[in-house]
Amino acid sequence: MKQVITVLTVVFLSTSVFAQNRVIHGKLTVFSTYPVQNVEVTAKKAKTAITTDSLGQFSIVCFENDIIKIKPKTFKPVNKKVGPDTDSLFINLLFIDSKSNRERAVGYGYINEDDLLYGVSHLEQENNDFCSYSNILDLIRGRFSGVMVRGVNIYIRGSGSFSGQTQALYIVNGVSTGSIDWIQPCQIKSIDILKDSNAAIYGARGGNGVVIIETRR
Repeated sequence: MKQVITVLTVVFLSTSVFAQNRVIHGKLTVFSTYPVQNVEVTAKKAKTAITTDSLGQFSIVCFENDIIKIKPKTFKPVNKKVGPDTDSLFINLLFIDSKSNRERAVGYGYINEDDLLYGVSHLEQENNDFCSYSNILDLIRGRFSGVMVRGVNIYIRGSGSFSGQTQALYIVNGVSTGSIDWIQPCQIKSIDILKDSNAAIYGARGGNGVVIIETRR
């Protein structure tokens, strides 16, 4: 009788543990667009791990109320709790921009160089905490390594502006303006920095580079 009870207890515990298992499907992106591959995703309680594929997708076995942990180098770490209704996770990672991180992100195979450089140049509020900057000049100085800020003027490297000391052209919501220092960081939806051939559509006015800003209306 004792052996029967022991067997039933083992079966019950095994069934309970199995019933707690969940499979969570997910996808990692950066800049709301590009898949992030080769990133390890782990489940804290189940102690399982999986790596995202070329589409940034993953499927991982976890427990109820587990914690899904994502800690890739060059991106801010993310922890997500598995709730009773959690079936999938779509996570947009925040890239920590620096020259060394750009090299690491490409080197680790997280994202290709072309997509990364374009994504960094086209910063959006969804992916970057613009509100953490006190003014737009500090924002541009901190986020765009190829741009120099002197006073309230912006000079774009590679467009001849350093030698001639001629500031970039500013386009805000499709309209040319003489300055941008009046724009509050929290108002900004996106920033694009154009230089060289990319600025050719603005003719001679874009010869020193173009700063294109779209605000939240």
